[in-house]
Amino acid sequence: MKLGTLEDLFIDQLRDLFSAENQILTALPKIIKGAHSPALQQALQEHLEQTKAQAERLEQILKKRGARTRGKKCKAMAGLLEEGEEILQAEATDAFVFDAALIAFAQRVEHYEIAGYGCVRTFAQHLSDDVAVALLEQSLEEERATDEKLTRIAGASINQRAAIGAGQ
Repeated sequence: MKLGTLEDLFIDQLRDLFSAENQILTALPKIIKGAHSPALQQALQEHLEQTKAQAERLEQILKKRGARTRGKKCKAMAGLLEEGEEILQAEATDAFVFDAALIAFAQRVEHYEIAGYGCVRTFAQHLSDDVAVALLEQSLEEERATDEKLTRIAGASINQRAAIGAGQ
């Protein structure tokens, strides 16, 4: 990896996000299937569709810059998804506790993406790439909206019911 210029860093971080999004695309169907709450399943399904578009936007930006999309694996996302797999394999005795765990996991993923998209959007601003700024801002807003939706789903019933099921 060469990081001599902001352009180098921008490409590196775009490729990292591209890898992250593609890892999420592979993992989300299994997570959706594991969720019990219809509202959670729907939110995750909607985000699956957004994730496809986000990966396409990243590919568009990279191609415009003459950069490859492949070659870099996002190790942070791989680690987060490994933790998600542990949740999916957990012995869950309460559906609400299980869904609360999935939401907590999904929000950690969203927060990683929000940080990544915020950085690359700022890099694009400094590189005067208005098209990339707009595309990255769109993805950033989608990630924020998903995070907020997950918070609402958790707060509306899942966390409260998980607390009751846990004997509190």
